[in-house]
Amino acid sequence: MVPSSVRTYLLTATPSNNSILRATMAAASEEQPVVNKNKRHRKEKHPFQPDDNKGGVFTEESSFATLFPKYREKYLREVWSAVTKILDPHGIACTLDLVHGSMSVRTTRKTFDPYIILKARDIIKLLARGVAITQAQKVLQDDVACDIIKIGNLVRNKDRFVKRRQRIIGPDGSTLKAIELLTQCYVLVQGNTVSVMGPFKSLKEVRRIVLDCMKNIHPIYRIKELMIRRELAKDPKLATESWDRFLPKFRKQHLKTSEKTSKKNEKLAAKDEARKTAGLDISSSAKKEKPAKKVYTPFPPPQQPRKVDFQLESGEYFLKPHEREAREVQQRKQKQAEATLKRRAERAEVYVAPKEEAAPTVEEKRKRRHTEVDGDDGTARSKKKKKKDVAAEDT
Repeated sequence: MVPSSVRTYLLTATPSNNSILRATMAAASEEQPVVNKNKRHRKEKHPFQPDDNKGGVFTEESSFATLFPKYREKYLREVWSAVTKILDPHGIACTLDLVHGSMSVRTTRKTFDPYIILKARDIIKLLARGVAITQAQKVLQDDVACDIIKIGNLVRNKDRFVKRRQRIIGPDGSTLKAIELLTQCYVLVQGNTVSVMGPFKSLKEVRRIVLDCMKNIHPIYRIKELMIRRELAKDPKLATESWDRFLPKFRKQHLKTSEKTSKKNEKLAAKDEARKTAGLDISSSAKKEKPAKKVYTPFPPPQQPRKVDFQLESGEYFLKPHEREAREVQQRKQKQAEATLKRRAERAEVYVAPKEEAAPTVEEKRKRRHTEVDGDDGTARSKKKKKKDVAAEDT
């Protein structure tokens, strides 16, 4: 804003007074603080009081109801008095119906906050989904909201659904703890839903992480991105710049068939080289020979005989039903008899005595001494004949 004295001077200024005009404008700009017109200067936050409601008593009653599972009945009966005490100062009446298994909240003539009924609805929803009352009552705060993410219908296969839901929790709850620390939210995975409590912006981040996890994108990628954003937010120089260059881009790499083959060949070559350096045989790791391709013929293969054709050949087709049954019974009994005989033979093998080699008699020992087997022809000669042959050669 330019002061009124300067504004008057501007109207009466001549071209010769340009230097004085510039100096005056500079002094005026130094005196007045720069105000950002786009920024909204809000008042300090304060809780909604009965005096803030200028309209008075509500003309109509608003109510919400929700069902709860059977296993939550015992806990809800124990803490329902605490739920009543929490909602009573806000003028909200609550009812627990154990017959129909439902909880309901409604406004009364004492209700002064028009939005508190929606907060009460969120409380009974969280209680039905397994959240403790000490945690659920925080939804009544103005800066805390809740979101219940349904994940039951996102994956059809039951085993795959359980594995992906376990990824949100992580080993010993480490992934869930990291999400809670980075988003300042409370997260509870229960059955087919994920209950989240926290600031509005953080609820969007948690919903994105959960839905991406059920679409087979691991939460660690989103956690890494949140950590980088957290560090970038500390630098005031980057407040007006785009952060896309710092954020990681995780994309699935779709390789072509030729690229896959080349990678596979590289791995096999490295494996063969490692075996060669170790002094092992490469033939065991060599590729198996592909079977020879069949010669293409435009004619279809001959039609295979049907079950009826086999029955016609054997004559079974022309038998009467009772004759066919008798034949099947006879064949079954024959197979059973063969199997019984086979089993008996296997059991009898245990009791068959092994063959024992009898000790050689005196005559056998004598024959063994007097006979020798020659090298090539294998004919047996006595020692006397062998001595005669030796003597003949010497002469």
